Amino acid sequence: MALTVLLVHDYYRSASPSGENRCFEDERDLLARAGHHVVTYTRANDEIVARSFAERLRLGVETVWSRRTLRDLRALLRRRLPDVAHFQNTFPLISPSAYAACREAGVPVVQSVHNFRVVCPNAQLFRDGGPCEDCVGRPVAWLGVARRCYRGGLAPSGTVAAMLAVHRARSTWTRDVDLFIAPSAFAAAKLVEGGLPAERVAVKPNFVHPDPGPGRHGGGFALFVGRLGEEKGVRALLAACERLRGTLPMVVAGDGPLAPLVARAAERGVVRWTGALGREEVARLMGEATLAVVQSISYETFGRVVVEAFARATPVVATRIGALAELVDDGRTGLVVDPGDPDDLARALTWAARNPAELRRMGAEARRDFETKYTADRNLAMLLDLYRRARSLAGRGTQRSRVRGPAPIARPEAVRAGSVGIGKR
Repeated sequence: MALTVLLVHDYYRSASPSGENRCFEDERDLLARAGHHVVTYTRANDEIVARSFAERLRLGVETVWSRRTLRDLRALLRRRLPDVAHFQNTFPLISPSAYAACREAGVPVVQSVHNFRVVCPNAQLFRDGGPCEDCVGRPVAWLGVARRCYRGGLAPSGTVAAMLAVHRARSTWTRDVDLFIAPSAFAAAKLVEGGLPAERVAVKPNFVHPDPGPGRHGGGFALFVGRLGEEKGVRALLAACERLRGTLPMVVAGDGPLAPLVARAAERGVVRWTGALGREEVARLMGEATLAVVQSISYETFGRVVVEAFARATPVVATRIGALAELVDDGRTGLVVDPGDPDDLARALTWAARNPAELRRMGAEARRDFETKYTADRNLAMLLDLYRRARSLAGRGTQRSRVRGPAPIARPEAVRAGSVGIGKR
């Protein structure tokens, strides 16, 4: 039976490649291909104009509770009542008020969790070069404000902390959201530690579609793909490559704050830097690479690049942290090294260069993991099962009480209306 599914997402800025944007679009297309009715409500952070104090204040208020979102979704739900509403990102323009609109209409709510914002102001559980869990489980994330954890500012950090505190006090996460979907068991455990009820947190990994098939792996190089930021372990990666002295050439694909550091390493011949690449070009390089390298020093909720490598039968050298250690089976689908340790990484890469037969074996195992766990068909079955579970938890067909926000809020004139689309393919 075809379902009508409302998909809700706040797009990150177009200048910043986002795995969450891709997850939203991949699941939208997955449902539509399977014949389900897809209704979308989206906003985009490119809309944000917050130069003056008044504009920043309006944005801060909307982050906590957007009356525009509440109004938009009430109107949408009057026109088309879905069987379930599935949220990806609500920060900052959509806000948790969107859950309230669904709750009062009796629509079950599912929230995919791609970062740790529910338990951490900067959403990464990362500070000063390493993992930080100081705000996990606290009623008010005051340490995150004092340390200016979000965008390095007191006001931005205070806004996020206020949003978390208001909705924790209002019981938004437990009353208005029927089911949270974490992409890994590690991420699910952190959400439960932060106060979400374990019975409302499920695990469903991300997927790769279309299936690119196994690669030829004739390039003779290792491949790093990702944001060039501190949290991705870029410094340790470059230090390890210095130690390798060309034993296994490293191709770095990506852009970010540490791009100048990578550019200087490329000038010295330590790595080859391609800059940011599109999905098709990354898939091509992944199929040519001997192995992929994922060196995060922060907690990853999943690690999409790992699954992209597995789809190409490419083994992965990953750090022993967060969900990465959960995805990569040391010695079977790749190698696991200590985070931030260039010596350990250099040893792993040297071993890889000297053991091509073992790498081929690991690549075949990685491909089997992909076919078993990370295909579109497998993901669709899991997603529909989770929708059924959410509808059961919500009490299908029950009309819920009308919801009011935490306080009267002025309409933020600096933000344009969200986009709404309805379609079936």
